Amino acid sequence: MSWLKESIMDKKHEVVLFSSTAIALYGYDQGMMSLINTNYDYLDTIGVSEEDPLVGVIVSVYYLGCAVGAVVASLYADKKGRKPSIFACLATTSLGNLLMFVAGLGYSRGALTIFFIGRVILGVGVGGIDAVIPVYSSELASDGARGKALAQEFQMNIFGLNMAFAVNLGVTMALGKYNQWAWRIPIIVMQMYPVLLLSVIQRLPETPRWFLYHERQDDAHASLKEIYGEDEAKSKLDELVQAQEEESSQSIGYNDMLRPNGSEFHPTVVTIMGQVNQALTGYGALSVYGPQIFELLGFGVRTSEYLTQGNYVFYFFMMTFAWLLIDRVGRRILMVSGAFGISGCFAILTLLGGLATNSSQLGIPNLAASIPGIVVLYIATAMFGIGWLATVWLIPTEIFPSTARAQGSAISVIIWGLANFAVTFLTPIGFNNLKYWLFLVFAVTNGFAGWWTWAYSPETGGRSFEENQQFFTDAKDDKTWLVAKVGKGEYKRMPKQEEADGEDGESAPLLRSR
Repeated sequence: MSWLKESIMDKKHEVVLFSSTAIALYGYDQGMMSLINTNYDYLDTIGVSEEDPLVGVIVSVYYLGCAVGAVVASLYADKKGRKPSIFACLATTSLGNLLMFVAGLGYSRGALTIFFIGRVILGVGVGGIDAVIPVYSSELASDGARGKALAQEFQMNIFGLNMAFAVNLGVTMALGKYNQWAWRIPIIVMQMYPVLLLSVIQRLPETPRWFLYHERQDDAHASLKEIYGEDEAKSKLDELVQAQEEESSQSIGYNDMLRPNGSEFHPTVVTIMGQVNQALTGYGALSVYGPQIFELLGFGVRTSEYLTQGNYVFYFFMMTFAWLLIDRVGRRILMVSGAFGISGCFAILTLLGGLATNSSQLGIPNLAASIPGIVVLYIATAMFGIGWLATVWLIPTEIFPSTARAQGSAISVIIWGLANFAVTFLTPIGFNNLKYWLFLVFAVTNGFAGWWTWAYSPETGGRSFEENQQFFTDAKDDKTWLVAKVGKGEYKRMPKQEEADGEDGESAPLLRSR
């Protein structure tokens, strides 16, 4: 039993468990609004109809809050530390959640305003978490396991999504769509995440890289001792000090990242397009409007809700393949094959949606189109989870130097927020106007995402931070951004094992599997 206790209490496992739970919080919020949007008491309380575009605005404004939170949290994380920034984000998330819960509770005037403000504040907190947690986790993970660690954490994102929808579905079935507690209970249940995380965050170490960046070598040494013990701490410290000395002359700000002639503009574009392309897959909309998607295939409301829950459970289990494959075959091949695969699925869904909608005129059974539609949509969901859920969050933590890693992650969250704001705002309009032709739109956007990733996104798996940064230096020397033409095409795939041997400086892992 002593070995079990020692394993569970190991700081490395605590960091992974904490980060996974924080990512589950983000997933819970994604699934939380799916059935709340169709609760009649909720709609009556805030004073809108089910087809009012304001329903989409309330959902999507959260993503604008995420964009703001990412900037503020990344700046705070660089100045005060990763842990203090995460603490502040969790407290902000808790406040936003409480405001949403009390909106219209015992009063009606101003309920929409309070709920709206709560959504924005919640977005600020979750956006900050999304920006800082991947950096915190990545700075404590080995080169050969960065992808696996983050993919496992994002599997917990789908756990949160499943939990939110299950709570929603359970209370809706028990209380009905006209009961206020059918929408308030799923909101307040979310409070368990920030409260739990706030209660344990002080047990975790600050990243030694952050301490060294602020010239606090003694604190970095203490942090390494907390993680590894006295014997390994000194050698790890020497490796990180060497890396810090190599980067100490680099002072990078948002100016260097956003100006076309800035030193970090190229990796910033890769980061931005990664999140844009993920939004173009359409799966942000599926997370929020899952039941409505199945209704486009001809199913009734309750059946669509059951199928959505089944899809989310399938999604969770398929994420296992993401962390099994991401460090073996690489990020790039998963993203490219995933995008083209999803594109094909949505093209088929366009046909099946049309057949289901017009089944009576065509004289065919409705289920003849609807049941294959379930299979295809489930397959598309698996492809997204394996290829796109974690990869676009991982890559920004791998391609920037330490002095720009938090800003790079923040830009990733900002674009994620803005892109998903647009998608979740426009999707209800698409439901009402395009019907099943919305699937064809997503088929085209996925095709674009696959092409762009194949052309311009380098393979970052199996390489140290420094080696990934070398790609952008080579691209500048070769005067091209096309991956196939940079460094004789070596960045199209992961390096062979013998090429990846040797770990020092930035390539040295902090959390290594035993």
